[in-house]
Amino acid sequence: MSATTSAAPVLVSDVGESGDVRLLLLHRPATRNAIDLPLRVALAEQLELADATASVRVVVIAGADGVFCSGGDISTMQRASRDATVPRAQAAQRVVRAIWSTPKPVLAAVEGPAYGAGTALAAACDRVVAARDARFATTFTSVGLAGDMGIFASLPARVGVARARQMLLLPTPLDGAEAHAAGLVDRVVDPGEAVASAIADADRLAQGPPEALGVIKAMFARPRDPARVLDLEVEHQARLWDTDDFAEGVAAFREKRRPRFGAARR
Repeated sequence: MSATTSAAPVLVSDVGESGDVRLLLLHRPATRNAIDLPLRVALAEQLELADATASVRVVVIAGADGVFCSGGDISTMQRASRDATVPRAQAAQRVVRAIWSTPKPVLAAVEGPAYGAGTALAAACDRVVAARDARFATTFTSVGLAGDMGIFASLPARVGVARARQMLLLPTPLDGAEAHAAGLVDRVVDPGEAVASAIADADRLAQGPPEALGVIKAMFARPRDPARVLDLEVEHQARLWDTDDFAEGVAAFREKRRPRFGAARR
């Protein structure tokens, strides 16, 4: 799949060893990939399309020109009534819902700044690969906002409630290494290598059992009710035992070879 035209707010390409990794590139270089309403809508649509496309196994979100996302586009913001602002907020939530609802792993590849909504977007992903000199900051309060795009769920899940509270109350930038130490980032790489490294991770995930990966993702999205977790584990594990991927995994083990998961869907 070739990239979209340069005027599009999200560039799309299929990458990886088998072409089953969908790369979504935020593309508003003049604003350092700040998120306005058209970009929110385009990103949500592309995430939903990737979810519905059988040949796509993993999604990677990155930013153009060495910048992940400088936050919400403040130049498009102004005081407005609830009737005007609810649809805007819902457009942002549509992006996060698409990330959380798809069973396919979604990775963020962060170079440069990931401020405000950029931090929230990265934190919503299943894996965050960041350059050592990337910059994260939850800067919502700088414009009198508290935060959205799922940050009150994703940030505490990654760094803990106490630290998330302080990061939102007193937004101090963290570089990639500091964000990794805090739990916000899962892998730190040298500057300029985040996208390639994320695609390499995505390739590895694309070779995994898609249904089992989807269950892992769904289980971590559930409320942490221990009794309910046990019930869900039984439900999902019992279903996965009756799948082509499970049969292939067992066969590959016995035959001492690498499994070819999801081969029937390729």
